[in-house]
Amino acid sequence: MYAPKMRGVTVIEQEAKSIVNAVKGMPFAWSINPYRGCFHQCRFCYARRTHTYLEEDGEGSWGSRLYVKTNAPALARRELAKRSWKHEQVAIGTVTDPYQPLEGRYRLTRGVLEALRDYETPAAIITRSPLVVRDIDVLQSMAGRAGVSVSISIATLDERLSREIEPTVAPPKQRLRAVRMLADAGIPVNVALAPVLPRITDAPASLEAVISAAREAGAQRVWHNTLYLHEVTREAFFSYLREHRPELLAEYADLYRGKYAPRAISDEISERVSALLARFPSRTVPRIVSQAPLQLSLI
Repeated sequence: MYAPKMRGVTVIEQEAKSIVNAVKGMPFAWSINPYRGCFHQCRFCYARRTHTYLEEDGEGSWGSRLYVKTNAPALARRELAKRSWKHEQVAIGTVTDPYQPLEGRYRLTRGVLEALRDYETPAAIITRSPLVVRDIDVLQSMAGRAGVSVSISIATLDERLSREIEPTVAPPKQRLRAVRMLADAGIPVNVALAPVLPRITDAPASLEAVISAAREAGAQRVWHNTLYLHEVTREAFFSYLREHRPELLAEYADLYRGKYAPRAISDEISERVSALLARFPSRTVPRIVSQAPLQLSLI
């Protein structure tokens, strides 16, 4: 069914047939995504392609037609209660932000986390939203049982640039504040320097700003990846370039003849990040230690 429009967004409520989904070819075996589509509308989002599975426009409607899986918490409990469930780690937020603004209304991610806690299943969350701090109480109880980690994505500390590439995401300083709050609460928290955009956010000063601030806020790990452009994301990102960075259009067309940046570019970025991580080691902060070993993580 259709819910009322929210700030120009059509919200479609639906019941999912399954919610704990098997994943292949990734460092985690299971994922949960309580929503489809994402209000954040990041210009570089690889998950835009999932809208095409519904025969919808992954460029234009990605952030304006959002699907809410209203039965996600109840369905998670049912699937996690099966005798066949082996309590493997579940990744949350792999193709949509689990803490996008709709979560403030529907509270589906919180319900899913409570189910994972009750069925002693470890989880790894990735988000760009400081709303995650609302659930510190649940995250603390999860951390003390099967285990949980949170990765907060911060691509740049430049607020103007952030507004260009992540139009509806909270400012970087708010996300850093969330990192600090999670770390102070004893919850393992990481910063995802992701994606790094060649010629836009890959300058040493830009990378250093994120990494040093992340470490100061208490990030246990800082991980990164370089911009990946499949066909749908390519359209969205090149629209961004035409609007804001026309001088880079020709260079990006040359760099991204395929889906990935040339190996020389990605290797150079990795070397810069590695050198900075050595300069800014993680600081010691109290952590809640889980009673069970953590599984593979998102990183």
